[in-house]
Amino acid sequence: MTSVMSSDSSAGVVDVPVLIVDDQAAFRAAARSVVAATPGFAVAAEAESGEAAVEAASGISEGLVLMDINLGGMSGIEACRRVRTSNPGLVVVLMSTYPAGDLPADAADCGAARYVHKEDLAPSVLSEVWSSRRR
Repeated sequence: MTSVMSSDSSAGVVDVPVLIVDDQAAFRAAARSVVAATPGFAVAAEAESGEAAVEAASGISEGLVLMDINLGGMSGIEACRRVRTSNPGLVVVLMSTYPAGDLPADAADCGAARYVHKEDLAPSVLSEVWSSRRR
């Protein structure tokens, strides 16, 4: 697990912390690049498993979680459910390479704010999900 937090102390603005959860290092690197390219967001931590995601999320009071559905051990869907139960200030985005119509049935009721195909992850998606979190 990696931990990073940035802020602009002169303006009193703290970036939205993002937890990246994926078992593939290459996708975590791609997601880090997307977060770095998104103004107002910063990678707070990374996790390779659902269990590690639940642990990492416990240290973030409010922020965004980019959660892969297919993880070894605890699935991303179950990890999402646990993260949202213990920390309702976190907004979880489920991600995978599945077409939306092929998602597992329990993805709809795990507490995720949205599903995003991994190919569609972009700064505009992060900004839109975060801005619509309280609607």
